[in-house]
Amino acid sequence: MLKDITLGQYFPGDTPVHRLDPRTKIVLLIVFIVALFSAVGWWSYGLVLAVTIAVMILGHITPKNIFKGLKPMLFIIVLTALLNIFYTSGTPVVEGWIITWEGIGRSVQMILRIVLLIACTFLLTYTTSPIALTDGLEKLMNPLKKIRVPVHEMTLMMSMALRFIPTLIEETDKIMSAQKARGADFETGSLVRRAKALLPILVPLFVSSFRRADELAVAMESRCYHGGEGRTRMKQMKLSRADVVAFILGALFLAAVFVLRHFGL
Repeated sequence: MLKDITLGQYFPGDTPVHRLDPRTKIVLLIVFIVALFSAVGWWSYGLVLAVTIAVMILGHITPKNIFKGLKPMLFIIVLTALLNIFYTSGTPVVEGWIITWEGIGRSVQMILRIVLLIACTFLLTYTTSPIALTDGLEKLMNPLKKIRVPVHEMTLMMSMALRFIPTLIEETDKIMSAQKARGADFETGSLVRRAKALLPILVPLFVSSFRRADELAVAMESRCYHGGEGRTRMKQMKLSRADVVAFILGALFLAAVFVLRHFGL
């Protein structure tokens, strides 16, 4: 299960999606989320799904990578589906049943919403390196510096968090394998027993995380790191024609969703 968590991973490539400016992709992600939560009917969800598939094709991201990342969220998806099926009033599927056609439709829409929300987030991290993502966030949040918001420090922390998610997952998997080799059982027994069995994992994981953080702090200090003031970037971000086209397509996509929403579609 841990190996299925792909958040924070970056797949290098030279596709139209990879070449977009990170600021463009962040803004378009916000546009996509607004459109997704504004969708009300099947036509709206169909349009959002079509856009997601188009971006996956352009970015050379296979459905296997997306579904692999969805596995850890399977419990939440199933629970959401069941709650909407059994607690939505309407026309019963069979006379006397509590399951309604409206509940089934609502359940499918909620599943689509969760899956597409996670998928669009994965598409951003899959096609944007952590450094580029940090630089893009910092550029977009630059106006907040006027009110003394520590923008550089915030984006640096987000970058480090994304960077070390795969590392911590790999470290956890190694510790679990070592504990299983010593006879530890994490899959059987009651919920309390399984929770107690996680203690031998959490202690060395916390120790390893603190040690890694201390080593990173020492490395930054030894390189005379003093924050974002006066720092330059090796790669300067510039908006290209492809970014302008992407902004236009994003605006048209959002407008189309609002039009469909107006007509209840």
